[in-house]
Parts: sequence; structure tokens; C-alpha cells
Amino acid sequence: MLTIGIDELERRVGEELGTSPWLEIAQQRIDAFADATDDRQWIHVDPARAAAGPYGATIAHGFLTLSLLPALAAGAYAVHGASTRVNYGLDRVRFPAPVRVGSRIRGRISLVAAERTDRGVRATLRTEVEIEGSDKPACVADSVTLFVRGTADEAVGGAGREGEDRT
Repeated sequence: MLTIGIDELERRVGEELGTSPWLEIAQQRIDAFADATDDRQWIHVDPARAAAGPYGATIAHGFLTLSLLPALAAGAYAVHGASTRVNYGLDRVRFPAPVRVGSRIRGRISLVAAERTDRGVRATLRTEVEIEGSDKPACVADSVTLFVRGTADEAVGGAGREGEDRT
């Protein structure tokens, strides 16, 4: 896993920061997401009906896949000298392929842009969520994150700790 200094981010624009370990998407995770979001569409939560559906099995919600970006990033890189990271939002998101239950996914993260601010560095990160054995990714997302400057001893993983100040 790559550990990069907060002051190196601007020089690393255009580079891949890393690839996360594989993560299996189990029905239990899909069901928990459905419960948390009240999105219980049969294609996600009814294995018997979904078996006869267009994908032959239940599939993960697109937003479930998207919500895993911080966890995937945490397994791919860390930023040294940042005390926390704050989610600024998303510039672009696409879901080219479904994630069938039991599939394994991983994130391949690249640094698209980085700009120094008075609080730290605001970075645009492109995450391609790969599906093991598939030519198409499950998700391609450009997310914007503020890495808040901290002490030299601190390092925040891709997922970091959530902050509340979004300035």
C-alpha cells in the first residue's frame, strides 16, 4: 500500500495511487444496505425471483457499490501528514456493470487533480471499481476529498476519519 505525504499530492496528479484488496459482496451486505436505505427492490433482496431475472442472481445496489469507495481507498493508499479527510462530493459517477451477489470487487484509485487550500489539499480521485473476471467495471467515480493537514506523525488512510467542517 502506498503512503504519500500530503505535500506530495500536487506532484502526483495523473498517477495511480493504488489498488485495494478484493472484497466479496455477500447477500448479507446487500440486505443490510437495503434495510438502511429502504430500497428493497426484488432484484437486490429476493434471490428466488432474481434467479429468474435479467442477471440470474441478486445484484448489489449501485449506491452500495459507491458507498464502498472510502473502504476500498483505505486498502489502497494512505496520506501522511493529514489528520482527517472530508468528503466534498462527487463530480461524475457511472455504473457500467452490475455486481452480482458473491462477486468480488476492488478499487483502482488515481489522482486526477490536487489543489492546496488553507486547510490542506483538496483532491479529485478517480476510482474504478473492478469486478473479478469482468471486462467492465462496476463503477467509475470521480470523488472530491479534502485532506486536512495534521501533524507529521499522522497518516490517514484512504477512508480516514470523518470530519464535520467542510470548508
